[in-house]
Amino acid sequence: MLVTLAERPDLADAVYAIPYPPGSPAFMAGSLTSLLVRRRRVARRWPHLVVALLEDGRPVARGVMVPFRGRGTLPARGWDEVAVWATEDALDDVTPDTACALEIAVHPEHQARGHSRTVLEGMRAAAAGMDSLVIPVRPPDKAAVPSSSMRDYAAETRADGLPADRWLRTHVRAGGRIEGVASCSATVQAPLEDWRRWTGLPFADDGLVLVPGALAPVFVSTVHNFAVYVEPNVWVSHRVG
Repeated sequence: MLVTLAERPDLADAVYAIPYPPGSPAFMAGSLTSLLVRRRRVARRWPHLVVALLEDGRPVARGVMVPFRGRGTLPARGWDEVAVWATEDALDDVTPDTACALEIAVHPEHQARGHSRTVLEGMRAAAAGMDSLVIPVRPPDKAAVPSSSMRDYAAETRADGLPADRWLRTHVRAGGRIEGVASCSATVQAPLEDWRRWTGLPFADDGLVLVPGALAPVFVSTVHNFAVYVEPNVWVSHRVG
């Protein structure tokens, strides 16, 4: 059963308690932009855009969206820019026309059951009334080849013409259309002590460091005591309603 938090506000705590899968990169919590769209803030401001899949009355998966006014093109800076646009439009009382999915999360104990696609269908229904649903997709398998470009990675296909990446393939099978790559979609910049805590790596040398779970290398400056991660995502659009 699919519900939104507008229909079941009592489920907010349980919906957001669904954990990410083991091995999800802890460093993504260092995104400052994500603070604009904190979980409780989205649940309070846009409860109709938070979708939950229930089994036996308990949430086992969630999908979270925010609305913004399209500027004639997809945000070049992906996830981060969506968070900024949605916040600006809310503060300025601008009527949105586009829904953007920030995340889809399935409880680790309920993986590999098609729940991601079910939540995606629920998000499309919840976004009815908008012109479109867009998603800056984070294909986690890209972490196996962090030094390759996202553009080349996203263009790889199987013999049947579907994307080689399993998560992009899920979106295409669900009717999604790959629109392009946001090469600078999500950014994390922090002092080296934070990176050491997040990753367990020494960060003792300048240059590029390969971090488990990262889709691209992390740039490190020991002289200036910081590291910066710039993550590419893939823009996918879906019809709504």
